[in-house]
Amino acid sequence: MSLKKHGAYAGAAALALVYAFGYSGLVASEYRSEAFGAPEKFIPLPVLDKADYNARLLALAHVSSTTETVSTASTSVSVTSTTTPSLWPVATLYPNAGALLPFKRVVAYYGNFYSKAMGVLGEYPTDQMLAMLASTTDKWAAADPSTPTVPAIHYIAVVAQGSAGKEGKYVLRMPDDQIDHALDLVRRVKGVVFLDVQVGQSTVQHELPQLEKYLAMPQVHLAIDPEFSMKYGDRPGTVIGTFDAADINFAVEYLAGLVRDNHLPPKMLVVHRFTQAMVTNYEQIRPLPEVQVVMDMDGFGSKDLKRGTWSRVIYPEPVQFTGIKLFYKNDARSPSGMFSPAEVLSLTPAPIYIQYQ
Repeated sequence: MSLKKHGAYAGAAALALVYAFGYSGLVASEYRSEAFGAPEKFIPLPVLDKADYNARLLALAHVSSTTETVSTASTSVSVTSTTTPSLWPVATLYPNAGALLPFKRVVAYYGNFYSKAMGVLGEYPTDQMLAMLASTTDKWAAADPSTPTVPAIHYIAVVAQGSAGKEGKYVLRMPDDQIDHALDLVRRVKGVVFLDVQVGQSTVQHELPQLEKYLAMPQVHLAIDPEFSMKYGDRPGTVIGTFDAADINFAVEYLAGLVRDNHLPPKMLVVHRFTQAMVTNYEQIRPLPEVQVVMDMDGFGSKDLKRGTWSRVIYPEPVQFTGIKLFYKNDARSPSGMFSPAEVLSLTPAPIYIQYQ
């Protein structure tokens, strides 16, 4: 398919997605066409509800809105409070209309269809896995009725390897039919897809263009994993890797270009993290109106261990939004068990992206 045709299809799909997330009730207006002299219909573009956006940011940060004054510029968020100062919410650019966050909470199942050890996507038969995802998504909707949930398939599309492979990059890229399967599942659950990239000794600059035909689709978003970014020549799995803000900003700008070129609603970029060294120069990360950045706390263990990681790595280094990964097996094996939705929502800021492995 040509890029031109693909862009047209993606644009049409983007409009459909925008309607699906709350703008289908807009009333058409009439205008006069000088060319034809007859009334024609047009549909006005959706507009971001900035007041709702600001209120939801305050709620995620557990900041009372009763004594708040919220001041905004035309393009940037600036929330001020008369209560105790906090690092959250973060002042960033407003997203374009059609953004999922923070209006909806994403609940994702993670893994690879080839592997039972990498997460729930490959561990259970398809119908059983989708039923589990639906049940889990319903639990989150019940835990926070003010925030609708969106199911997601978080598929590892580029898998770091212990051997160099023919390119010497220590990665294995999944074939199209596997990514297509992820897209088929998302159509069944009416959700979104995240393509997860473990770059090994490759780079995001090299890997992302190879996924462009998928990333240009409105329902497809991106995740990158610093744990498996081997900048210093180590084999994946032998040390914990790292991304710099420059790597993350490349991914942001790359996605933003696809959004603009294909007339898409904003993309989400999930960045996994469980140590400070996994992301350097966090303060230089720049979300854009076209791309929403989620810092996702990875890592398994007891509740106290995970709360400690949150307080050291996520809370003190704000970027835009937060997420958390929950492990059905490894977290559940700890004496304290796995976090419940209510316990996760008590974190500051409350995660808006939830991932299960």
